[in-house]
Amino acid sequence: MLKSVFTRSLLVSLLAVFLTACGPEDNNEPGLMAGSGKTYRWKMVTTWPPGFPVLQEGAERFAANVKAMSNGRIDIKVYAGGELIPALQTFDAVSQGTVEMGHGSAYYWAGKVPEAQFFSTVPFGMTPRGMNAWLYHGGGLELWREVYEPFHVVPFPLGNTGVQMGGWFNKEINSVADLQGLKMRIPGLGGKVFAKAGGNPVLLAGGEVYTALERNTIDATEWIGPYHDQRLGLYRAAKHYYYPGWHEPGTVLELTVNKRAWDSLPADLQAIVTHAAESENLLMLSEMEQKNLAALKELKARPGIEIQRFPDDVLSKLKTLTHETLTEEAAANPKFKRVYEAYQDFRSQDDAWTAISEKAYLAVD
Repeated sequence: MLKSVFTRSLLVSLLAVFLTACGPEDNNEPGLMAGSGKTYRWKMVTTWPPGFPVLQEGAERFAANVKAMSNGRIDIKVYAGGELIPALQTFDAVSQGTVEMGHGSAYYWAGKVPEAQFFSTVPFGMTPRGMNAWLYHGGGLELWREVYEPFHVVPFPLGNTGVQMGGWFNKEINSVADLQGLKMRIPGLGGKVFAKAGGNPVLLAGGEVYTALERNTIDATEWIGPYHDQRLGLYRAAKHYYYPGWHEPGTVLELTVNKRAWDSLPADLQAIVTHAAESENLLMLSEMEQKNLAALKELKARPGIEIQRFPDDVLSKLKTLTHETLTEEAAANPKFKRVYEAYQDFRSQDDAWTAISEKAYLAVD
């Protein structure tokens, strides 16, 4: 009997020591959790030039946050445009499973998925506030994932440029006639509208924009906003800087994940990726806004730069042509029409609220 009690006591003591050794204190030791499950070593490719501030940096910050939050269980290597694949092949690389992740914006794949442009930006469309409301709480993200499902891609919002500038021009724009024959780097639906106005839209990756403008291969270019435009040196190649960015009132940037790779993640790692993307979506937009404030002040101080508003008749004509373009695209493509109608339905509600909230507030002298 005594031997039996002693044996039971010894076993209890050994169990207590074992549980203590595996307790919360040891869970904080570096590398323990990383070694307790599978490690996913993924590649992410982007459409941005190497070292490109805010956008490329934001993609890299997202990857670093995912690694930290997962304690190393997801390790994402980020490649800028051209480092692993050409910048504008990002979507295809993710779709085909060549890489697990990509970062860019949906209008870059307009030739492949025209309806996806609504999840990027629409001329005279919603600003970042409205886009975030639609995507996160208005059914937009669910619809976006349906659109990308045939391509085996899972999308997430991951950043926003904010309302962009109208672009740099090598001559003044005084009327719609001044757009005739103008070669301009302008992507997506904005490019289609520009073509209707008589212009000649050109699609170029970011790394090619300055050289094309400087060498007069193009006559004008939109890029992003004061901060990035100044860093790219566009003010040295053209002097007329126009606003507002009618073509891109709040461009959503996207994280794309290969569907098979996404399904391979356990639920906790999927949650980490999801929330890291949501966090970066806010951080990138906030950083863009802050940097544009200072850059605009610097550009105003540069001699010879003309910061000008597009004439009202030009903006009015472009808005009319936008409606025509979207209507024509919807009539020719049922998938485009379905997303267009969902976008417009939410936008009408957003416009009604904006009219008595933000717009009314800003109109007060």
